[in-house]
Amino acid sequence: MEEIRVVTDSTADLTPETAREHGIEVIPLSVIHGDATYLDRVDITPESFYRLLSESQDLPKTSQPTPHQFMEVFMRLVDKGYRVLAIHLSSNLSSTVETARAAASALLKDRVHVVDSRFASYGLAFQALEAARMVRQGKALEEILKRLDYIRQKTELALTVGTLDYLYRGGRIGKATCLLSNLLSIKPVVRLEDGVVTAAGKARSTRQALSAIVQIMAERFRDEKVRVAVGHGRALEHARTLAGMLSDCLNIEEDPTIFEVGPVIGVHTGPGTVGAVVCPAS
Repeated sequence: MEEIRVVTDSTADLTPETAREHGIEVIPLSVIHGDATYLDRVDITPESFYRLLSESQDLPKTSQPTPHQFMEVFMRLVDKGYRVLAIHLSSNLSSTVETARAAASALLKDRVHVVDSRFASYGLAFQALEAARMVRQGKALEEILKRLDYIRQKTELALTVGTLDYLYRGGRIGKATCLLSNLLSIKPVVRLEDGVVTAAGKARSTRQALSAIVQIMAERFRDEKVRVAVGHGRALEHARTLAGMLSDCLNIEEDPTIFEVGPVIGVHTGPGTVGAVVCPAS
């Protein structure tokens, strides 16, 4: 039986403890602020990142791993006899996956398989966690890839942000949309569809925005058994509220995972963000 090792990147928002528990290797992206460069969840934590945002007028930038970083991880695992399954941030949000593929092509091509998750945050994490679970069950790579394709098609990610400034400054939305929404005190609801940020609605309060997210998930999944993760940027109480609302209306396999959105994704969403990721459990 071939041995497979799952690799992802830090935009999956997995804690180091969760990654270790499931045997997932995480390659960090970087956050750049002034002359300082921090490896995501290695040199900078969500807590210290949001503190940095609140104390600085300058928006940090992000950077993908270098080809050398990918090569170093892939070669180490291949040299140990593993076949590598690398699942990464949507190609519509970053060129991370293309860099991973370029690094993999320099190795034996049948030893490293790179997957575009078409998602970020726990939309990516759920795929990495499912792959790791199937690896522990001894499933073949082809069966894992088929399952990941199904999860990718069925996963829903929706969120609301405290302000559109971060999406605008990160180049994800236009200036007019940002200015009008902030002027009218609108709480936008956005989705990640095929790796692209799209508008899904707007509300006049955070509670209304959370209700809109719940409605999206209820309409999509109905009675289907699902897994749920709720993420936030310095908005834990809102995240707990959303988790409770989703638990009341969805057929959830286990209690929702509540997590803090990490530095790289947080550069684009900012503090006050609350969102949910839902994927099929069977």
